[in-house]
Amino acid sequence: MPSVGVKLYSVFFKFLLKHRLQNRIQSSGDESSSDPFGVTTRPEESVAAPNPLFTDGVATKDIHIDPLTSLSVRIFLPESALTPLEPSTSACVYSESRRNSYGYTTGSSSPEAGSSDVYRGYAPSSSGGNSRKLPVMLQFHGGGWVSGSNDSVANDFFCRRMAKHCDIIVLAVGYRLAPENRYPAACEDGFKVLKWLGKQANLAECNKSMGNSRRPGGEVKKSEVNKHIVDAFGASLVEPWLANHADPSRCVLLGVSCGANIADYVARKAIEVGQNLDPVKVVAQVLMYPFFIGSVPTQSEIKQANSYFYDKPMCILAWKLFLPEEEFSLDHQAANPLVPGRGPPLKFMPPTLTIVAEHDWMRDRAIAYSEELRKVNVDAPVLEYKDAVHEFATLDMLLRTPQAQACAEDIAIWAKKYISLRGHEFSY
Repeated sequence: MPSVGVKLYSVFFKFLLKHRLQNRIQSSGDESSSDPFGVTTRPEESVAAPNPLFTDGVATKDIHIDPLTSLSVRIFLPESALTPLEPSTSACVYSESRRNSYGYTTGSSSPEAGSSDVYRGYAPSSSGGNSRKLPVMLQFHGGGWVSGSNDSVANDFFCRRMAKHCDIIVLAVGYRLAPENRYPAACEDGFKVLKWLGKQANLAECNKSMGNSRRPGGEVKKSEVNKHIVDAFGASLVEPWLANHADPSRCVLLGVSCGANIADYVARKAIEVGQNLDPVKVVAQVLMYPFFIGSVPTQSEIKQANSYFYDKPMCILAWKLFLPEEEFSLDHQAANPLVPGRGPPLKFMPPTLTIVAEHDWMRDRAIAYSEELRKVNVDAPVLEYKDAVHEFATLDMLLRTPQAQACAEDIAIWAKKYISLRGHEFSY
C-alpha cells in the first residue's frame, strides 16, 4: 500500500483539485473563458525559470513557436551533446571550442561582471561541425487538460531526468489548456510542434546550404548564425540548439496522464501524413498512466473509482471541461482508445511502452489498449509498478522516490532500442 504520507497528501491534493475544477466549471459558461490565444499555465502553478547553463548537466530555453496562440516549447539539451564527434580531437581544441560556444572569449577564464563578454549560456559554434546529433523526445505534461505546464517545477525536473537518462533532447510542449481551449486544441498543438520540428530541420539544411554557397570551406559568418530564412510562411528563425544537435529522424513521443492521450493522437496523425513529415520520424512512444476512460467501466474503474489523487468523478469533470458540450461522451475518440473506427489501423502504430500503477483506476483500459497493439504485432510492453499511484513518477512530492527513479531508468532502457544508432543490449 502507499505510504501514510502519500495518503495524507492525496486527501489534500484532491480537495484542492475539486475546488479548482468546480471554479473552472462555473467560469466556463462565460464568453470571456473562450480565448483563441489560450493559456498554458495557471497562476497557482510553481514554475522553473529556463536555465541556458549546464549547471546540472542540462541546459534549457523557452521558445514561443506560434504567434497566433500561446503554444510554446521548453528545450532540454543534455551536456552530452557537446561531446566531440571525433575521438581523436585533442582536449585543448575541445576546451577552446566549448569556451567560445558559451559566449566568452578564449583568452578569459571566466566572464567579468562589467565586460561585454557576458556569460549568457550555451550558444552553439557557427560551424556546428563537431557536435553530436541526439534523438528528440516530445514530452506532453499531465494535469487533466485544465492544469499543469511544461515549465512547472515538477515537469522541469522530470524532463531533465529524461534528457540525462535517455541521452536525448527533450521538447516539453506547452499546449493550450481547457476550458479556454477545448478539444482538439491541445492535441493539435502537439501535432503542430511535431511539424515545427520538421520545419526546423529543413531550415537548418537551408541555413547550411546558404552558408556553404557564401563562403569557401562551408564557414558561416558569426552574424549569420541566427539568420532568418524566408519561406512560404514568411521569415522563420533557425533554432541553433536543434540545428546543431537534433536528429529528428529518431523522434520519441512521451505523454504523462492526459499528455499520453495527446502523444497517442500525435502518433496517429504522424501515420496519416506519412512522408510529409520528413525528415521527422516517430520511432516510439511512451504512455505513462494514460488518461483513458469509457462508458462501460473496467474492473479497476469499479474497484478503484475513489483512488489516490485523481478519482473517477473528478476526472469526469475534467473531461467535461475539455470536450465541447455537444461532443461530450466517455467514448469520445480522445477518451477511449478502444472505440471502433478509431484510425489509423493499430498495426501502423509505433512501438509503445505503457506505464501503469497498481492503485490507479485507469490502469485496466491502458493495459487493454496495449494488448490490442500486441495483437497486431506492435512492440507494446506494459510495466506495472506495485504500490504505485497515478502520476507516481511525475508528481512533485513523488519525483525523488525509488519508484520514480526506477521508472525513468526503465523508460531509458526500452527507448534506447529505438533511438540508439547501434542498438541496445537490454530489452523487455
